[in-house]
Amino acid sequence: MKSIIKYITIVAGALALTTSCNKSKLDLLPHGPTEFSYFQEEADFNKAVIGVYAKMNDAYWFRASGWSCTVPIFILPGDDVTTTEDEDFETFGRIQPGNGRLSDFYRVWYRMIARANVVLEKIEEEEGIYTTPGLKDYHKGEALFLRGYSYYILWNYFGTAPLVTSRVTSSDQFTPPSSTGTQLLDQAITDFEGAASLLPESWSSANRGRATKNSARGMLGKSLVFRASSSGTSGDYTQAISAFDAIAGVSLVPDFGDNFAVDTENNSESLFEYQSTQAFAFNNVWLDNDFDNPIGNLSVFWGYYDNNNGLYGKLPFSATNKLAAAFEEGDPRKEETLNPADNMIRKYVSRNQLDQAGVGSVNNPRILRYADVLLLKAEAILQSGGSTSAAIELINQVRARARNMGNGTVPADYATTQTDKNVIMEWIMNERFLELSGEGQRWFDLKRWHMQGAITLNNAYFSSRATTMSFEAPKHLLFPIPNIETDVNPNIVQNTGY
Repeated sequence: MKSIIKYITIVAGALALTTSCNKSKLDLLPHGPTEFSYFQEEADFNKAVIGVYAKMNDAYWFRASGWSCTVPIFILPGDDVTTTEDEDFETFGRIQPGNGRLSDFYRVWYRMIARANVVLEKIEEEEGIYTTPGLKDYHKGEALFLRGYSYYILWNYFGTAPLVTSRVTSSDQFTPPSSTGTQLLDQAITDFEGAASLLPESWSSANRGRATKNSARGMLGKSLVFRASSSGTSGDYTQAISAFDAIAGVSLVPDFGDNFAVDTENNSESLFEYQSTQAFAFNNVWLDNDFDNPIGNLSVFWGYYDNNNGLYGKLPFSATNKLAAAFEEGDPRKEETLNPADNMIRKYVSRNQLDQAGVGSVNNPRILRYADVLLLKAEAILQSGGSTSAAIELINQVRARARNMGNGTVPADYATTQTDKNVIMEWIMNERFLELSGEGQRWFDLKRWHMQGAITLNNAYFSSRATTMSFEAPKHLLFPIPNIETDVNPNIVQNTGY
């Protein structure tokens, strides 16, 4: 035994001696790819772009026991969805900078922004790697679109936050200042404009769901309408109309319910949706996933609508009494939206498919659809002093699709002879309430209409809620900047009242 140990010691010493004398042995490649070695093929750039999309998954997934799932931030603050549970993002009063759910939500979009900035930098630096015609522009357009969407979300929820448009590479970039006014939305508009000029009209079926020119045109027009609503810049409405007019090859689907069904995803009405799916081994809803984990989560949690067992005793969300009463008798959208017997939301769950874990869903969230665009265009025409009859005709397109699903009479067309702008604006606001309820759009609409002076948000406005409200304006028009930001960045200004 001792002789063996002695032999091993002698050999090891000899190896150490020989390798220490051979400096070339020290020049070893790392075991895995590095940034220097990675961006060498088109496929590498494609994977990097897919990695930007991947972070959007964090905004929709289940997480541990649903407690930190950020979906309630999308669907609770408006006046269309409620719960008898005491949820912070419905009652408003307890929303504070230390809220874990809010911190997770804030982090999602900055991770997307950081990844998009890396992709944009690498695309600018590459020389001769791209050979497929147009692909370089497409990838740049996707990165711009996803960064723009992130800033659109951040502006709508927080109003102010750091504006970062380049990769962070030095310590002097660690503490950027707060943005002011509409700077975040301005950047989103700039990014959407760039994306619209670069993205393809469509992708192959193998790449369905990736952003297209129509995705960018729609989000560009939407962002311009939102900026006009908050700042009163009438020129933004005119530009929004131009962006909407450029949208081509899309249409309302005959069946309103197809917009929320797992078997009719990416249809002719969908301009952009998150591609929820099933991990190829097992969809573990407790694990995150950057599209590289065979058992990580890739699904969406719609359990708040169908009282899924993943709620672990927490109460589900349902339609408010206000929403249930807003539909005209005979409007087919009512039973597609909610169950009249108990007001439980039916969107996304009546034609759903759960993942292997039985908790998450593979039913895509529709982020932007053509009905939304038509109603925004009607609003832009009205607010810019355009033809009132043209605006009403756009509202009627949405109403016609609805009634064609039922008895063909309800909801009836609005009279195109109406010229009172206040009346027509009420029609638009009501139609957006009925058409887009439960889809995570309502809070953004209420906020901007309040800023525009079209409505006044207060506790009375939310009177149809199932819980006691503690809403204060202007404080709760914006959520607080999370502690994860303010604790490390002294240049951040906290939103008023927090």
